Amino acid sequence: MKDTMLDANFPRTADGRVYHLGIRAGELANRIVTVGDPSRALALASYLDPITSESGEGPLKIQSERGFLTCTGTYKGIPMSIVAIGMGFANMDFFVRECRECVSGEMAIIRLGSCGSILDSAGVGSLVIPRASVAITRNYDFDFNTPPTSESHKDAYRISKPAGADERLHEILGHAMAAARPSGSRSIILSNCVNASGDSFYSSQGRLTSFPDHNAGLIHHLLDTVEDIATLEMETFHLFHLASIHPAAPSSAHTATSVVPPPPTSAPAAVISTRKPSSPQAAGIVQPSRIHAAAAHMVFAARGSGGFITPSEVSAFQEWAGRGCLDALVGFELSV
Repeated sequence: MKDTMLDANFPRTADGRVYHLGIRAGELANRIVTVGDPSRALALASYLDPITSESGEGPLKIQSERGFLTCTGTYKGIPMSIVAIGMGFANMDFFVRECRECVSGEMAIIRLGSCGSILDSAGVGSLVIPRASVAITRNYDFDFNTPPTSESHKDAYRISKPAGADERLHEILGHAMAAARPSGSRSIILSNCVNASGDSFYSSQGRLTSFPDHNAGLIHHLLDTVEDIATLEMETFHLFHLASIHPAAPSSAHTATSVVPPPPTSAPAAVISTRKPSSPQAAGIVQPSRIHAAAAHMVFAARGSGGFITPSEVSAFQEWAGRGCLDALVGFELSV
């Protein structure tokens, strides 16, 4: 940590940068595509306008000390950010909460990520746009040292009720993906499906390792109990959940901090580009407003057959899927 943090409740630097993402007001757009892989973020950032009309410069790229990459510019003239967050609920939590404190007005967030499919009809190379997601979490009160049984997965893991995507953004995303898919593509697009987000890549997604995870029957249990389930990954549920509960009711809403940050005096050490940061928002404290969320999952693994996508297929797949996400956000009206 190179900078002094203010306010242990919601840490910021003196010039208003949030703790994990390393960004501040003026460096993030209200329309965001979030991905896990930094190389995917850079690939999508290459589709942004080469020159941002407001600044006359190219997109801003900020790599934080904690591994988050933010790329902000315009796409077809509309302010747009692409943020690489890594994997898991915790990183999605850092991302949503800290981004919310860096912009005012409504937000639209689309997660573009890889997934595993548990449906034979959604093979490798398919694109799934889930209408909802459930969480699969390990039950830490379960005694994992007991001998496994055919039913032990039911007690070893908890399946949440579903959290839904924003209906309007979900619909627009589906249309945008259909338009972006290349003619002659063999990829199918499924949108009336449910995703499951696990708190582990291994145990809570039914992968068998040398650990006694009691998960041999977990995938079959999901297929039996979660209607329309299609995919497994690690982030979408938490995005949908946080979006669905924000803003809080007025009686319970809290601002993250009462400290109004002064204007920055220099760019942060982690800035990749030479573009200087924008001025902070005048109020310093953003007002809560609605978060619209949707997701697009690229099927990289077919859990039934064991098939896995090839590197050459990934490049072409994420290109048109990435453009579909950006086009959907351009077509989604926000109050900002």
